[in-house]
Amino acid sequence: MIIRLLAGTAVGLALVSGPAAAEPVKGAPELTHNDLYTAKAPKVSCKLTKGTNRASTKKYVTKLVDCLNKAWKPAIKDFQPVKVTFKSTDDKKSCSTGVRLSRSFSEICIREISVRVADDWIRAKNDFAVFTSIAATWSGVVTGQSGIGSAWWALPNGASETVMHEHNRRYYLQLDCFHGVSAKALGRQVKDWKPVTKVPDIWKHKFHGKPANRLSWLEAGYKSGKPGACNTWKAGSAKVA
Repeated sequence: MIIRLLAGTAVGLALVSGPAAAEPVKGAPELTHNDLYTAKAPKVSCKLTKGTNRASTKKYVTKLVDCLNKAWKPAIKDFQPVKVTFKSTDDKKSCSTGVRLSRSFSEICIREISVRVADDWIRAKNDFAVFTSIAATWSGVVTGQSGIGSAWWALPNGASETVMHEHNRRYYLQLDCFHGVSAKALGRQVKDWKPVTKVPDIWKHKFHGKPANRLSWLEAGYKSGKPGACNTWKAGSAKVA
């Protein structure tokens, strides 16, 4: 089952009673010792070409998700391929936040990746924006199907905002790291991750952490190409600040 990436917002922001020790996280093996961390590096040949019309852009998205399905299937136990659904041109509402957006965006809705294709992606001469959005959304598929998402969701924080915020940063920085792994898996050449960090989310939040830490986790995932490089749950607090 896929945990909706942004549906976790409400729960992730909630104070959950129960004991919560100083970080790194302990007593949550689904987070700290997940089987995903021992998986081999995902890898698949994926030739992607984006045109400048709606049909070619939708075809690009479909092919990209298909490649990600193939790349990550061996890494995740009982993996279930994810389908893509495209919103109608007049459907601007995010299923996870309820926010209406006129630009293109992607998100996880129940068990599918829902995509709105607008002129910004269609007219773009390169695939940077669309690839970045889909790869970021795909990280939610990884955490959802590996059990990380539900474990994060249920993680007690002792009703402490400080602990809660750090848990959320650990989660979102891990999403970034998996983004890097996905890019490496598909053979994408990335020399500078800074532009990726500037792409807006579909809802405003402060859980990405410091820019330097976000870059560090993106680069760690990409350089290693292995999910094991993305264990933010065992990292010291300074690395997820």
